[in-house]
Amino acid sequence: MRADRLVATLLLMQARGRVTAAELADELEVSVATARRDLEALSAAGVPVYPQPGRGGGWSLVGGARTDLSGLSATEAQALFLLVGPAAAVSGEAKAALRKLVRALPRTFRADAEAAADATMIDPTRWGERDRRRPELVDLLQTAVIRRRKVRLTYTDSARERTERLVAPWGLVDKDDIWYLLAGTERGRRTFRVDRIVGAEPTDQPAERPDDFTLTTAWQQVVGEVERRRSGTWATVLIEARFVPVLRTHFGRHCHIDAELDQGRVRVRLGAPTSLDIARHLAGWGAMVEVVEPHSVQAELARIGAELVGRYTGGH
Repeated sequence: MRADRLVATLLLMQARGRVTAAELADELEVSVATARRDLEALSAAGVPVYPQPGRGGGWSLVGGARTDLSGLSATEAQALFLLVGPAAAVSGEAKAALRKLVRALPRTFRADAEAAADATMIDPTRWGERDRRRPELVDLLQTAVIRRRKVRLTYTDSARERTERLVAPWGLVDKDDIWYLLAGTERGRRTFRVDRIVGAEPTDQPAERPDDFTLTTAWQQVVGEVERRRSGTWATVLIEARFVPVLRTHFGRHCHIDAELDQGRVRVRLGAPTSLDIARHLAGWGAMVEVVEPHSVQAELARIGAELVGRYTGGH
């Protein structure tokens, strides 16, 4: 959920006392499903919003319609600012929204809320790397998602083939500093790497999105599909147990301890797209790791070893 929309939802509930998901969607220019998910997310985060079923019902904030957020307890206010605070480090809009929310809190809560907002920050830059900058296209695509307008993309796929597509943007995901666009196409849902989009032109055509679509669920499905492709080959290796954490930095979720053996060794299962991918990661371990199977990984290691021997022996 965007921090500015979260703040707007809370202040709107305070002003009106009770709102329906449809009213909130109309006010914030989002879908009814999105408004409902936002309200449920607020509740899950510990903010005291609750639904009132039946005719004349809606969603209310504990404490009623007031000009400040005095319906929040001190701990609930802290929970809210812990949720929003990290976003303010990387978003000017979130920082502005945070200031507005601070002013809306009762004075007795403001100091703790501000401390909670400053307790956590996000530094997306890895050690030794330059500062990361969000691609300019992200803002354009994000606006299209919010306004529900189709976008005409010029896209270059992994085979470097360029195509033009008219898509309905559904959501954006930043994973390990690579942005992805989830969108509806004539062939169903597709995932596009933003860094492969060489052109994006917003249109006035409305973009439909399935009522049951949630970005979190859809992205989990994408991750599952990608991870299955990334583990097309599996190898069994023997190694000292103390080195397993190092293997996990290379193989991630595709590193599993199969059994504990004598003398502090373990049998481990490793997965990667190909036998060569596994061999490349293990070649530097030398005799410290023993590949039990498959033969294809053993053969790749033998080939790499022979290449190294040929290059660095015989007077070279």
